[in-house]
Amino acid sequence: MADPASYRPQTGEIPVTPGVYRFRDAHGRVIYVGKAKNLRSRLNSYFANPAGLLPKTHAMVHAASSVEWTVVGSELESLQLEYTWIKEFKPRFNVVFRDDKTYPYLAVTMGEKLPRVQVMRGERRKGTRYFGPYTAGAIRETMDTLLRVFPVRSCSPGVLKRAQASGRPCLLGYIDKCSAPCVGRVTPEQHRALAEDFCSFMGGEAGKFIRRLEKDMAAAVAELDYERAARIRDDIAALRKVFERNAVVLSEDTDADVFALYDDDLEASVQVFHVRGGRVRGQRGWVVEKVEDVTTPELIEHLLQQVYGEDSDNQGRIPREVLVPEIPSNHHELLEWLGGLRGAKVDIRVPQRGDKAALMSTVRENAEHAMKLHKVRRAGDITVRSQALQELQEALELPVPLLRIECYDISHVQGTNVVASMVVVEDGLPKKADYRKFSITGAAASDDTAAMHDVLTRRFRHYLQDKSAQLPKSGEVPNPGSGEPSDDAALTGAKARFAYPPNLVVVDGGQPQVNAAARALAELGIDDVYVVGLAKRLEEVWLPDSDFPVILPRTSQGLYLLQRIRDEAHRFAITFHRQKRGKAMTVSALDGVPGLGEAKRKALVAHFGSLKKIKAATALELTAAKGIGPALAEAVVSHLAAAGAAGEAAPAVNMTTGEILEI
Repeated sequence: MADPASYRPQTGEIPVTPGVYRFRDAHGRVIYVGKAKNLRSRLNSYFANPAGLLPKTHAMVHAASSVEWTVVGSELESLQLEYTWIKEFKPRFNVVFRDDKTYPYLAVTMGEKLPRVQVMRGERRKGTRYFGPYTAGAIRETMDTLLRVFPVRSCSPGVLKRAQASGRPCLLGYIDKCSAPCVGRVTPEQHRALAEDFCSFMGGEAGKFIRRLEKDMAAAVAELDYERAARIRDDIAALRKVFERNAVVLSEDTDADVFALYDDDLEASVQVFHVRGGRVRGQRGWVVEKVEDVTTPELIEHLLQQVYGEDSDNQGRIPREVLVPEIPSNHHELLEWLGGLRGAKVDIRVPQRGDKAALMSTVRENAEHAMKLHKVRRAGDITVRSQALQELQEALELPVPLLRIECYDISHVQGTNVVASMVVVEDGLPKKADYRKFSITGAAASDDTAAMHDVLTRRFRHYLQDKSAQLPKSGEVPNPGSGEPSDDAALTGAKARFAYPPNLVVVDGGQPQVNAAARALAELGIDDVYVVGLAKRLEEVWLPDSDFPVILPRTSQGLYLLQRIRDEAHRFAITFHRQKRGKAMTVSALDGVPGLGEAKRKALVAHFGSLKKIKAATALELTAAKGIGPALAEAVVSHLAAAGAAGEAAPAVNMTTGEILEI
């Protein structure tokens, strides 16, 4: 633990202007990002009396080894830069609103020629319209119900291509839950109109469609077409079922997100109800730890930053109204920032009376219940994880706490397609963003010990390179308030995570694998990383150059932790090995063409339909495919001609990927 006085900047060096500051640890990793209207006042508060800080703030300033700052022109710029850096560096001590689950959205891919309705999670895609979030059960039922009224395509691209090639629709086409544009039952324009109607209904225009169907049903009855009238009646019932599933809580023209929170000295629970067209369309929740003595307005500011800044495609996702329990700090800057993201005015306000205030009260009750449930679950989880880490540290007689553990495993089949995996656990929890895969070739693939030595050498060589690239040179003051951002190119991208070393390396295997890993570290001059191995047969723990293993009790939480890490590394390695082995089993007749990558190969096969037609095409005809220029077309013709002259067989081509099975 560092002494904050050892890196405290001189008061006169710190400007009194607005800016954003960062604390770094001894390995150069950003561990906290903050902003201030007055940098000097804010930074001095960390060093004036460290003993009086909140527990987590106290841990942060003692974990850091340097602080740097960037001066900005306005509070709006500091708001944007702070969010950018939090998103980029993911500092462990920042208040980060991590959702306890990922919520599914009902998505319509309007950017495709034949739009598709599907359930999607994760990052948003350009050209796709999203509705939600929903709970998993509700969204499937909603989608299934609406497809009978708006039979939009919901099949995958592979199913669509097979149907187009065979001339027969899939099962959904036969049961009238798809209009089957793949076989020409409707034109692409008619299908897009269906998708537009689907989006309009989900966007809150349900009443218009129900009234239109009621008129159609009355017209069918007048014409004595009772069968069509019965079908329309069932469609109306389906739409009303979806429309009435959510209770009306506000007027029909209300689009708002209603936030409420419940907090104590250490944590805060936040809930939000998404109201669209006056109805609650979805709900989300977070529980976060406080770092500084943050006020409710500051907490709400961070919340809105992260909730609305997490995606670049915010049009239609940010509502006209954002209802909060208190006006956030930097209110005017937030309004300007959110308005820019939405492309229209956004109103942030506190409801005082009426239906909106009543709904805010309901949301707060949900936040309070979520906090209680979180504390009950977290108490048991933290106790078990702390016990496991402490038991492991004591059993291995290690002088440092096990804040970060990395585990390595080798996977192959009789020495072929040799790969390795690296999984990471921080504070007893997996950190999947830091997982890594390694391909092993040459002499290193000869046996498991050579492979383990190669993997550890490569991983820690990256660590040494990144460490030397990130740490300030001797006598250099990091970014001393010049107003220019410091150079963080070394910290961006996947490789930057190699710059943070583990306290413990776990290898899957016994003494030979452990000795190989220890030898790799010794050759690189690394002596502050400890190595152990977990052998499968008796689950004994091996140390380097030890004749006897460490035997942990079968009921030891430390042993359970090692087993979980080892099993996760094994799963990750096996998955990568199977992917690599699957690719090795397939080749393409178009492989080896200079400049022809996977995307262009797929474009060729999609355009011509088969390898036979590609071979028969001239260079000029090949340029009709997307991305194929005259030079590349000539290269394809020359390659296929040379292959034909050599007497190569022409095996069958996969119509989707352009890959063929090597016979």
